[in-house]
Amino acid sequence: MKRGFRALAALGAAGFAYIGYIYLTLPDVRSLATANPTATAFMQLRIDEARAAGRAKFSIRHRWVPYSQISPNLRRAVIVTEDAGFYDHDGIDMNEIKASFEKNWEEGQFLRGASTITQQLAKNLYLSPSRNPMRKVKELLITRRLEAALTKRRILEIYLNMIEWGDGIFGCEAASRAYFGKACASLSAEEAALMAGAIINPREHSPAKPTKRLLRRQQIILKRLAPKAES
Repeated sequence: MKRGFRALAALGAAGFAYIGYIYLTLPDVRSLATANPTATAFMQLRIDEARAAGRAKFSIRHRWVPYSQISPNLRRAVIVTEDAGFYDHDGIDMNEIKASFEKNWEEGQFLRGASTITQQLAKNLYLSPSRNPMRKVKELLITRRLEAALTKRRILEIYLNMIEWGDGIFGCEAASRAYFGKACASLSAEEAALMAGAIINPREHSPAKPTKRLLRRQQIILKRLAPKAES
């Protein structure tokens, strides 16, 4: 009995020490308060994948735009689609995590995620799409750092500028120009809803040639937007 307790305690201590080590080796995100990132882990992943596939002409399309030049339609559409509680939580939405856990437990497999915008930003900037448990721990720790160091406005600005929005397309400005031939600032509510709906699988869903599924998502998003006035 005592031997088992000691083994369990040692295992717990080792786990705590490992998480402590991970925390100390995480990226320092404080510079993001004033400096715009120029690349992400996801960009490098796509470059490596293209190279391995022999796609010599593959390149990253990306152009940074300040928050003021991002359409309010897109800002709102992404929030209602990806993280309705964005302004109310500290980076981790416990209600969504509970709902996700219950759904996945019922189905017996991982079907529903609960990632907030801040968590998605942490993953895109520094990690990978892997579902490895320790990757998830890193994501949560980086999320807390981002929330402590940055304002919600800054988090959203970086997120919209850096996330993947198609094959080699990153950020809302490059995506808007690729799909609609216009600056992100000029996106209509309908275009913004297509852009937001495509985030779920940006290399499968093209806002320029929307699938039936994406068109359904667009209508759902527009209904969520309708009762609220422009901000």
